[in-house]
Amino acid sequence: MIPYSKQSINDDDINEVIKVLKSEMITQGPLVERFEKNICSYTSSNYSVLTNSATSALHISCLALGLSEGDILWTSPNSYVASANVGLLCNAEVDFVDIDTETYNMCSTALSMKLKDAEKSGKLPKIVMPVHFAGQSCDMINIKKLSEKYGFKIIEDASHAIGGIYKNTKIGSCKFSDITVFSFHPVKIITTAEGGCAITNDENIYEKLKLLSSHGVTRNPKNMVKKTLDKWVYDQISIGFNYRMSDLNAALGLSQLLRIESFINKRNKIANKYFQQLKNLDLKLPKQEDYNSSALHLFPIQVKNRKKIYNLLHRNDIKVNVHYRPIHTQPFWQNRGFKFGLFPNSELYYSKAISLPIFYDLNDEMQDSVINVLQKSCL
Repeated sequence: MIPYSKQSINDDDINEVIKVLKSEMITQGPLVERFEKNICSYTSSNYSVLTNSATSALHISCLALGLSEGDILWTSPNSYVASANVGLLCNAEVDFVDIDTETYNMCSTALSMKLKDAEKSGKLPKIVMPVHFAGQSCDMINIKKLSEKYGFKIIEDASHAIGGIYKNTKIGSCKFSDITVFSFHPVKIITTAEGGCAITNDENIYEKLKLLSSHGVTRNPKNMVKKTLDKWVYDQISIGFNYRMSDLNAALGLSQLLRIESFINKRNKIANKYFQQLKNLDLKLPKQEDYNSSALHLFPIQVKNRKKIYNLLHRNDIKVNVHYRPIHTQPFWQNRGFKFGLFPNSELYYSKAISLPIFYDLNDEMQDSVINVLQKSCL
């Protein structure tokens, strides 16, 4: 059986986790802080807060930027539902911006047009959350320019994209955003089993993220209401959540981060073979912008008869997947007033989309099996 994606765990990863299990601290210990520093070093950013999932990181990122009742969050309909759900968790309104038909990312032209209309109606978003779908960065320069014109904050949902590069800058540098969020789910580029992080260059945002991720509690003397030398004292100074990552997860992440360039290089090798072997078939390959180097979390193609080809691949034990059913077409969001046809590019893409297998341990024989089925069915 060939999955569409899976983690790659080696002996070094296992040994690092075992070390933590044999240590005195298996929850909040020194490895979380070390992993946060290593992520900052890798992305050339200032601050990183590790969390127990990317959804948790997105949630506290919205809260740290002040999203609340009466505010509006815009994101992409071509994403997992978490990208939109976090806005509702902050009691804000949520709306969507349609995707570009080539990159499947939030379209900056559509965003510009929607912002012009929103300004006239007095319903501008407080936060825009572009999603770096499949590992390729959105058009962040133009999105940043629009934020300066219309006054919204930017959270990059880069759950797919650690290791990617935009305009010679690592995704996660926060050069074009207030906060960037990564996911470390097992099917992502690197894994901590479950986990995520929020990255920022702003110290005030960082302090809010830290508080929100840990019950609103601080032991930092400079943030405590009453100064004390008593080491057992802690202050709760805001509401917060138990969104922290453990040392067990951080140990795995630290080990995986050492291999990230190897992971990215292998994904590029797999993608290049798909591009070469599938280019003459009756299907649409994903576009890679010249100024981007995608992390290649996914390799989505579009085919005319998706159900037939999907089922054929599965009958050959090739467990392809589909990413994503547009969020606004989900029953929950339909009940909130969204209708089919509102974001036609996302709906058209979804109707033809299949995500092909791409992961570190996919070997040539396995990939050839995928290609052979497609060559027979997409002539």
